[in-house]
Amino acid sequence: MQQLLWFEVILKASAGLTLLLIPLTAIAVTGMQKPETGFWPRLLGAVVLAIAIGVFLTLQYPDARGGIGPAGLVPINLLGAAAMAAPLIMGTAAPTRRGKAFILANVVVLLGLAFLEIAHI
Repeated sequence: MQQLLWFEVILKASAGLTLLLIPLTAIAVTGMQKPETGFWPRLLGAVVLAIAIGVFLTLQYPDARGGIGPAGLVPINLLGAAAMAAPLIMGTAAPTRRGKAFILANVVVLLGLAFLEIAHI
């Protein structure tokens, strides 16, 4: 179970740092629709990085209260996958095929992580 949580930390920290530091470049590289400002992608990056830090603190201090464990990551991953899958199904997810493929890959990874965490709870 700890390997799965470490994978979550690495995945979410890298995505969060990327969106926090270079949001518009990351959006352009992935083929998503470019926003006018980097405020919302940067805010999302901060939230995802905060989730990664919460999981990291749970791993480092297992007796501490208030960390994010597997039970907390399940709804985070399921709702994140649902929020990305809905526009993908409706055809409004991204203007390019690369963007749609990137979103589909994220949906698959998040669903896989959620189901693995459900299996280990």
